[in-house]
Amino acid sequence: MTSHIPIIAIDGPSASGKGTVAKLIAEKLNFHYLDSGSIYRTIAYAGRLQNIPLNNETLLLKVLENANLSFKNDQILLNGKDVSEAIRTEESGHGASEVAVHRGLREAILGFQRSFEKHPGLVAEGRDMTSVVFPHAGIKIFLTASAQIRAERRYKQLISKGNPANMTSVLSEIILRDERDLQREISPLLKTKDAIEIDTDTLSISDAVDNITHLFSLKSQTS
Repeated sequence: MTSHIPIIAIDGPSASGKGTVAKLIAEKLNFHYLDSGSIYRTIAYAGRLQNIPLNNETLLLKVLENANLSFKNDQILLNGKDVSEAIRTEESGHGASEVAVHRGLREAILGFQRSFEKHPGLVAEGRDMTSVVFPHAGIKIFLTASAQIRAERRYKQLISKGNPANMTSVLSEIILRDERDLQREISPLLKTKDAIEIDTDTLSISDAVDNITHLFSLKSQTS
């Protein structure tokens, strides 16, 4: 696939900051924004509402087929209902990594993910944006941080939103999700050869945003 639409694709493990960074870059450049993880979170959320086991791909595909999933401004809508907050729980995050192992499900949402590729440009973040969904992206970033730092960030985020959280449990879940994302057979989390790795252990969100937008600026000047 080739495209004249500028794309910044950002991959990385859970709580590495890629969601916040990607959204800020999109706002800065006035680009479209794709939070691919929210798609899997919503599928998991919808499946649980219907008491469907998340290891049953056949039933999950039926859920997806009958679901009306859309993004409107900062809202994630499922059949017209705003589920933006409901899918941000640790349970939904865990569920997202469970449903993400299904090949058919990933293939079914590929077209929806790629529909975000529109002018004037796109910032997409997830686990396989650089390797599978947008391998033609002009800028590829692998945003990472240590498990401990990522757990601390996730814990603070949950507490700030009034959600119950336990630091030990959050760290364990981060490690578990890393293992599942790295080891799954279909579209595992990986750093592509042409991706630039940025470690955010000691890097602020604004610094990460500035670094990536600077890379994009340099790329644009030489294109």
